[in-house]
Amino acid sequence: MLRKIIGARYYRDPNGDKEFETPRDIDGHGTHVAAIAVGVTVPGVSYYGVAAGTARGGSPESRLAIYQVCFKYECPGSAILAAFDDCIHDGVDVISVSIGGIPGLRSDLKHDPIAIGSFHAVERGILVAASAGNSGPTLNTVVNDAPWVFSVAASSIDRDFKSNLVFGDSKVIKVFYCYAYFNFFYINIIFLIVFVNVIRISFLYKYCIAYQLIKN
Repeated sequence: MLRKIIGARYYRDPNGDKEFETPRDIDGHGTHVAAIAVGVTVPGVSYYGVAAGTARGGSPESRLAIYQVCFKYECPGSAILAAFDDCIHDGVDVISVSIGGIPGLRSDLKHDPIAIGSFHAVERGILVAASAGNSGPTLNTVVNDAPWVFSVAASSIDRDFKSNLVFGDSKVIKVFYCYAYFNFFYINIIFLIVFVNVIRISFLYKYCIAYQLIKN
């Protein structure tokens, strides 16, 4: 059986907080990103019976080395650069960086630790894939856009996740789910399919796929 995790490092919090000085995942973000990148194939998965199928990461046979650089309030440049140095020394093939600055507040390339660290990695033949940020889809919101970085952004899918909403009086309303992002706030939206004429919500048009309320 393939041993998935073959390395793990963590770095010191410059503020002295010991809570995140561990390679273990504290808030679930690292586990989520790792599963997307290298998660093994798992058949028969679903979200409470919706969207059933087989789940797998982008490269399910790859092994994983973990470098914990973020702490409670920040991801300091000193830890990021140290992690890049260790990745290069450890001989990794690909570096996945799910960290990004705030658009408009990020440093220029000469002072951006991700741009600097990734430059040295790419110079040694290591592909660096980095998050393009969570602030789209408006203009000038992409981060980690150095020319030598493979910037990865979120996209949409062509499926609706439909289900039934059952009330205590046994009344059933069909609903479908949409995930949207507005002005730095994540919103989970459930649209009710009501018993009236089609209602279009133009405000949500560019954020959701098929968000109209449809007559049952």
